[in-house]
Amino acid sequence: MSIHKSYFNKSNTIVYNSYTNTARNPIVELFFGKVDNIQIPKGFSRYIFDIDLTLLQNKISDGVISSDCGVGLTHTLRMKNTSSFDQELINDTTSTGRRRATSFDLILFRIPKVNNQPQTWDTGVGYDYYDFTVKIETDKSFSQRPSNWYQRNTLLNWSTNGIYDNQNSQTGTGVNYSAITIVDTQHFEFGNEDIEFNMTNEINSILSGSLTGVVGWGIAFLPQLENITGLTENYSVGFFSPHTQTFYEPYLETQYYDLILDDRNAFYCENDNNLYLYVYEEGVPINFDSNPTVDIIDSNGDAVAGFTNLPTCLVTEGVYKVEVNNMPCAGAPCLYFDVWKGLSINGVPLDDQENEFALLVKKGKYNVGSTTENPSIYGFEFSGIKQNEKVLNNDVRKVNVTIKKAFTSNEVLNRVQAFYRIYVREGANTEVQVQDWTRISRTPDGHYFVFDTRDKIPNEYFVDIKVRTDRNIETFKRELQFMVVNKK
Repeated sequence: MSIHKSYFNKSNTIVYNSYTNTARNPIVELFFGKVDNIQIPKGFSRYIFDIDLTLLQNKISDGVISSDCGVGLTHTLRMKNTSSFDQELINDTTSTGRRRATSFDLILFRIPKVNNQPQTWDTGVGYDYYDFTVKIETDKSFSQRPSNWYQRNTLLNWSTNGIYDNQNSQTGTGVNYSAITIVDTQHFEFGNEDIEFNMTNEINSILSGSLTGVVGWGIAFLPQLENITGLTENYSVGFFSPHTQTFYEPYLETQYYDLILDDRNAFYCENDNNLYLYVYEEGVPINFDSNPTVDIIDSNGDAVAGFTNLPTCLVTEGVYKVEVNNMPCAGAPCLYFDVWKGLSINGVPLDDQENEFALLVKKGKYNVGSTTENPSIYGFEFSGIKQNEKVLNNDVRKVNVTIKKAFTSNEVLNRVQAFYRIYVREGANTEVQVQDWTRISRTPDGHYFVFDTRDKIPNEYFVDIKVRTDRNIETFKRELQFMVVNKK
């Protein structure tokens, strides 16, 4: 599974019964409870945000991201907890005197419409919770400009203060907690866990057009926590906001299936096999107007019974797959042909495309003997991204991976179960994962993966390779490293 990251285009933390705006604060601080002996806001806060889905929608429109082959898209909201780095912070107090919350639930809710109209809102320009201008006249970090608890922009208020009423006391046009859409709920046992809200149904409904007019979402404590009375302390949890100066900017992670495992060079009878067709326009991947069908033809030019008009699916832009399962072994090994029919691009019909493959006997897959296989040692060569290259953050690179037997110059291995992982480093000992272990695509002429810099934060990136052989799983650290830099 590959991933795409969509980032927030606006966000703000609103505070109970306060005009304060904290949209530019690098920390999202959610709190509840009361403290009377120190100067902090009383009550509770809620975080609101919206996500820029433009690049995701463009990738889906182009077919780069496809669910055509039966594997749907999943979407997870991820926010890094500011307390996740140090266990000693559990049950401690922050610099403002708030105690770090434990044993609580957070909800992810959709900002509701009113009279079927979206409540559009503005981010604001504030930073601090308090106005310190009486002490520092040049302090411009405090703002009461919308959005805030009462207002969504300069001219319009929220239909209900704080977006919804957690006591369900509203009548008429007011919005009660019972009327809002809860997208997901997450339990925090220790309070240092990261946010991992499941937004799969929500985002897929937006992408399909069945859900419209969404202007954002919010994160809040359960009403039972917001409404607790008689507390002598104030409890909080913090997450990095889009304005953080760290690598931990919040994002929506979309996982999608674009793996290619082409069996054209090792096609076995009575086995599940995949064949692919690669489509280009002057070297650029392009999609057909509709999915083609495939006929399997024998060496005599006759169609193989049960293997005609096979359906195909779009794996990624310009790549189509057909499943050819349980071909009979009669006559194997022998040559067969796959004929792709019904081809047209932009209304222009194209000739059928005929390719060939060798049908091999299934027993050729197995090695049986009196000795065991020794784990292989591999070497890797990369093209598409150079070692230590500075890559602009509007590039999309196809990274070809040549896998060779180590200490040889030309023994290329084309059927290796290989995986890649991408991460950045923080300090000497910490690796921050960007892409978890993912199978490297295999085509008839090699291996590759795609690295899209458009959803990556500028930083230095590292690639590990993992290979399975015999009972050995061997990881090759930092086989490739490069920089993603801003384009100005």
